[in-house]
Amino acid sequence: MEIYLVGGAVRDKLLGLPVKERDWVVVGATADEMLKLGYRQVGKDFPVFLHPETKEEYALARVERKVSRGYTGFSFDASPAVTLEQDLLRRDLTMNAIAQRTDDSLVDPYHGTTDLQKKILRHVSAAFIEDPVRILRVGRFAARFASKGFTVAPETVKLMQAMVKSGEVDALVAERVWKELERALQEETPAAFFHVLADCSAVTVLFPQLKENNIHALSQAATLSSDAEVRFAALLYDLSPSDIVTLCDRYRVPSTYRELALLVATKFQHYIHAATLTAEQLLALLQTTDAFRREARFEKFLLACESIQNKSADSERLRQVYQSAKQVDAQTIMASGAAGIEIAKQISEARLGLITAFLNKIS
Repeated sequence: MEIYLVGGAVRDKLLGLPVKERDWVVVGATADEMLKLGYRQVGKDFPVFLHPETKEEYALARVERKVSRGYTGFSFDASPAVTLEQDLLRRDLTMNAIAQRTDDSLVDPYHGTTDLQKKILRHVSAAFIEDPVRILRVGRFAARFASKGFTVAPETVKLMQAMVKSGEVDALVAERVWKELERALQEETPAAFFHVLADCSAVTVLFPQLKENNIHALSQAATLSSDAEVRFAALLYDLSPSDIVTLCDRYRVPSTYRELALLVATKFQHYIHAATLTAEQLLALLQTTDAFRREARFEKFLLACESIQNKSADSERLRQVYQSAKQVDAQTIMASGAAGIEIAKQISEARLGLITAFLNKIS
């Protein structure tokens, strides 16, 4: 039995980046042997085990064979006869196909260290074409490393184009698309994810609603906020509500992302005209964005709109309006004897008065 550190941990160590988690591959062992050593099996599709103490993942070395379309259409062999080189050969990119021995020396049969030095995202083998998820992964790695100068190898782009043309991308399941997109939204340069998909024509298959201006808005949002919900809302800012709902339904996007995106798309015009809105209109905007109950989401709304418009004046004005209106003491109004709908009416009137006073003060 031989154990090697593999994948992202080796890659990030070579790049001088923090290693967030470690994955291991075990060569020359069986599932029964792993269980006898105290490892706990967790893999359903292939043998993956948790270390009894560290809880890190240890997978038996395996080879895969394509048997049907989609990323689940594989059979595998995880017998003790599978070599490390065979296991590394099935991986997506050369930079992820480097292993480290226990003495820290490297096993790099596919020249991943060279591609890291050249800052190239390159497929390991022609088997890349068998798994459509790899297109999304290349996009996500581009989003992570584009700012460091990494680019996708031309031959890898050609393979991805062939995958799209063959219809392999159509077999992607919604949950996996969203998982990769959400992770890309959290990377340093999320727009690079869509640039990679555009280069291989996958963006028109997976996200037909998006145009170049949407990707540009996402790029601007990334400079202002690291929040994935803010970035997602900026990405969809000029789509119709029905298009946003269609996209979110297709990929089962979480409700917090959907709600903020719809809010930005429907209220962005109010935002950019904040300087000309009356006190009544400003109060209506605060109420429809639910600012008084969901202040954190209201701030995300402002950040998304600010990134789209690429200026902060309207955000600051609306923050000041909100802070003015927020001073209303609902408890005092309730204690005065008002009840039911009258409470809400008096609170709104008091907030309107404070907003009016603020506008008079700055005019």
